[in-house]
Amino acid sequence: MIGRLTGTVVEKQAPDVVIDVNGVGYEVQMPLTCFYELPELNQQALIYTHFVVREDAQLLYGFISKQERSLFRMLIKANGVGPKLALTILSGMTAAEFVTCVERDDIATLVKLPGVGKKTAERLLVEMRDKLKTLMDAAGAAGEFQLQSNFTPAPVVNTAEEDAIAALLALGYKPAQASRAVSAVISPEMDSETLIKAALKSML
Repeated sequence: MIGRLTGTVVEKQAPDVVIDVNGVGYEVQMPLTCFYELPELNQQALIYTHFVVREDAQLLYGFISKQERSLFRMLIKANGVGPKLALTILSGMTAAEFVTCVERDDIATLVKLPGVGKKTAERLLVEMRDKLKTLMDAAGAAGEFQLQSNFTPAPVVNTAEEDAIAALLALGYKPAQASRAVSAVISPEMDSETLIKAALKSML
């Protein structure tokens, strides 16, 4: 089991990152809410990981905090939710926002995420309610789920629109949905991070 990685960020292409640990590059998939908390390239990062072994692949999922990783682990134990869908959920909203959805029985927001139908959303609300209470009690307060960003946006580049669409496609959105969402919110001064966040928010 690989529980965490401390190393140098050598590649970043949302939602994937490569962390170099003593010469070994670990490919890690992260929710976008965590991905944009990473430092710049060639800087040190510590991420908490969840290791998944399948017949055809070995996959690492990464998180900024232990609480986010615990929430991911709870999600993949819910009926009808696998790692890919859990990653999509935690990319479309922060951990704190997901907690709020569960507390408020907010099905309407959950079903706007790709891959989350009404039945899946209903199951999530039922199955996660007690589990989240336990997690929040252990964390001390729900406020610990709120990500505190120290990310400094990179300079605006011409590929911001392409990067945003690619990130949405990786999360399961259809090409037409991704293009529409990006086109609806894009402005010249936006970098990739801002554009992706705005596009995701516009679909919720």
